Amino acid sequence: MLHTVNKSPYCSDSLRLCISYAGKDDAVLLIEDGVYAAMCGGNSEAILQGAEVALYALWPDLQARGISEDKLVDGLKVVGYDGFVELAAKHSKVQSWL
Repeated sequence: MLHTVNKSPYCSDSLRLCISYAGKDDAVLLIEDGVYAAMCGGNSEAILQGAEVALYALWPDLQARGISEDKLVDGLKVVGYDGFVELAAKHSKVQSWL
Protein backbone atom coordinates (compact mmCIF):
# COMPACT_ATOMS: atom_id res chain seq x y z
CA MET A 1 0.00 0.00 0.00
CA LEU A 2 1.12 3.56 -0.68
CA HIS A 3 0.38 5.95 2.16
CA THR A 4 0.34 9.68 1.48
CA VAL A 5 0.69 12.24 4.26
CA ASN A 6 -0.16 15.84 3.43
CA LYS A 7 -0.30 17.48 6.87
CA SER A 8 2.58 19.12 8.68
CA PRO A 9 3.77 17.17 11.72
CA TYR A 10 3.60 20.47 13.60
CA CYS A 11 -0.20 20.61 13.36
CA SER A 12 -1.30 16.99 12.90
CA ASP A 13 -0.54 13.51 14.20
CA SER A 14 -1.16 11.94 10.76
CA LEU A 15 2.43 10.88 10.13
CA ARG A 16 2.82 9.09 13.46
CA LEU A 17 -0.47 7.24 12.94
CA CYS A 18 0.45 6.40 9.36
CA ILE A 19 3.81 4.92 10.36
CA SER A 20 2.20 2.91 13.15
CA TYR A 21 -0.27 1.29 10.70
CA ALA A 22 2.02 0.89 7.68
CA GLY A 23 3.29 -2.60 6.87
CA LYS A 24 6.89 -3.44 6.01
CA ASP A 25 6.08 -3.73 2.28
CA ASP A 26 4.30 -0.37 2.25
CA ALA A 27 5.65 3.02 1.19
CA VAL A 28 5.01 6.46 2.70
CA LEU A 29 5.05 9.52 0.45
CA LEU A 30 5.17 12.96 2.06
CA ILE A 31 3.30 15.55 -0.01
CA GLU A 32 2.12 19.14 0.38
CA ASP A 33 2.81 20.32 3.99
CA GLY A 34 3.67 16.74 4.94
CA VAL A 35 7.16 17.36 3.51
CA TYR A 36 8.03 19.39 6.61
CA ALA A 37 8.40 16.03 8.36
CA ALA A 38 11.32 15.19 6.07
CA MET A 39 13.63 17.80 7.58
CA CYS A 40 16.61 16.81 9.72
CA GLY A 41 16.28 18.01 13.28
CA GLY A 42 12.51 18.28 13.09
CA ASN A 43 10.06 16.73 15.51
CA SER A 44 9.45 13.81 13.11
CA GLU A 45 13.04 12.78 12.44
CA ALA A 46 12.99 9.97 15.03
CA ILE A 47 9.64 8.68 13.72
CA LEU A 48 10.99 8.49 10.17
CA GLN A 49 14.31 6.96 11.15
CA GLY A 50 12.52 4.25 13.14
CA ALA A 51 10.10 3.46 10.31
CA GLU A 52 10.38 0.09 8.61
CA VAL A 53 8.83 1.28 5.36
CA ALA A 54 10.15 2.96 2.23
CA LEU A 55 10.03 6.74 2.67
CA TYR A 56 9.61 9.31 -0.09
CA ALA A 57 9.01 13.05 -0.39
CA LEU A 58 7.61 14.88 -3.39
CA TRP A 59 10.26 17.19 -4.88
CA PRO A 60 7.94 19.95 -6.17
CA ASP A 61 6.44 20.29 -2.67
CA LEU A 62 9.90 20.42 -1.08
CA GLN A 63 10.90 23.13 -3.57
CA ALA A 64 7.73 25.13 -2.97
CA ARG A 65 8.57 25.22 0.75
CA GLY A 66 12.25 26.04 0.30
CA ILE A 67 13.48 22.67 1.64
CA SER A 68 16.69 21.52 -0.03
CA GLU A 69 17.73 17.88 -0.37
CA ASP A 70 20.76 18.36 1.90
CA LYS A 71 18.37 19.11 4.80
CA LEU A 72 16.46 15.82 4.56
CA VAL A 73 16.40 12.86 6.92
CA ASP A 74 18.76 10.06 5.89
CA GLY A 75 17.18 7.24 3.89
CA LEU A 76 14.35 9.33 2.49
CA LYS A 77 14.09 9.32 -1.31
CA VAL A 78 12.95 12.31 -3.31
CA VAL A 79 10.60 11.77 -6.25
CA GLY A 80 8.90 13.97 -8.81
CA TYR A 81 5.39 13.61 -10.14
CA ASP A 82 6.50 10.74 -12.36
CA GLY A 83 7.82 8.94 -9.27
CA PHE A 84 4.49 9.54 -7.52
CA VAL A 85 2.71 7.88 -10.44
CA GLU A 86 5.16 4.95 -10.39
CA LEU A 87 4.62 4.45 -6.65
CA ALA A 88 0.84 4.51 -7.07
CA ALA A 89 1.08 2.00 -9.94
CA LYS A 90 3.40 -0.29 -7.94
CA HIS A 91 1.13 -0.44 -4.90
CA SER A 92 -2.36 -1.85 -5.31
CA LYS A 93 -3.95 0.64 -2.90
CA VAL A 94 -3.40 4.22 -1.84
CA GLN A 95 -4.30 5.47 1.65
CA SER A 96 -4.39 9.22 2.23
CA TRP A 97 -3.77 10.37 5.80
CA LEU A 98 -5.57 13.66 6.30
